[in-house]
Amino acid sequence: MATKLQPAGLGESALARGPVAFVAPAVADAERERLKEKVAVLEQEQHRLHRTLFEAAEVQRRLSPPRLVRVGRFHIASEMFPLSYLSGDFYDVLDLGRSTGLAVGDIIGKGVVAGLWFAHLVGLLRVRARASKDPAATLAAINHDLRQLKNEPPLVSLFYARLDPKRGELVYCNAGQPPAILLKKDGTTRPLADGGPLLGAIPEATFASGRVTLEPGDALIVYSDGIVECANGRGEEFGLEGLLEAARRAGDASADKLLFSLLAAVQDFAGAHPRQDDFALMVVRAPEHGKKSHN
Repeated sequence: MATKLQPAGLGESALARGPVAFVAPAVADAERERLKEKVAVLEQEQHRLHRTLFEAAEVQRRLSPPRLVRVGRFHIASEMFPLSYLSGDFYDVLDLGRSTGLAVGDIIGKGVVAGLWFAHLVGLLRVRARASKDPAATLAAINHDLRQLKNEPPLVSLFYARLDPKRGELVYCNAGQPPAILLKKDGTTRPLADGGPLLGAIPEATFASGRVTLEPGDALIVYSDGIVECANGRGEEFGLEGLLEAARRAGDASADKLLFSLLAAVQDFAGAHPRQDDFALMVVRAPEHGKKSHN
């Protein structure tokens, strides 16, 4: 009986799959092409998303005041640094006629969601600030507005003050923010903590205003918690003491120079360790009598 010869190592099942073996390279090539097309589409979508977020960040910048503002003898330097594209931390400087509104806030959360609330919060602040001369009443009204939202309102910490540039009088209210610091020219400090709870947290919450005077050479430092909570590679936080030490080292530097001295100190402390939160910082200062500002 004749023996049927088969290629070595191949059984009948392997022979039955033989035609498929010749088709497989073509199928694989087609699949690779489809994958390439999908990757190209995803890359285009990613590019469009990045461009949209970049444009949104540019709008957020344009809605914010200039980095340096001068009101009478006072210089106001402010800056915000988002962790990503949009910042949940913000600042504002308002022309209120005989007084100037100063605000540093933090919309709880990060990224796009917090950033999208930015325009709404700044709009509320600008409307309510013009309706009352009392910062406590202004923040109570904003709290009420947030609680009226149908969906879950954002939680917002906000330091808001009105500065009388002629008399140097500052009336303020602090809603859940780290207390702003009044750094006197002799190096002593005073925390500005009068205020109330986070905005949007408690219906009909009550707020109180505090009052201080900024003398020539004093500095008002208003900051978001991302600055003092900034950590280094060992897990240590920059802290309030780090902020105050950096401010004292800067001496009688102008508001602009003091602002960047503080930011540089935070960056040096963190080193290569990545940030975990947005930053917002404001410095208000009037030069001492007989000294010129070098902003």
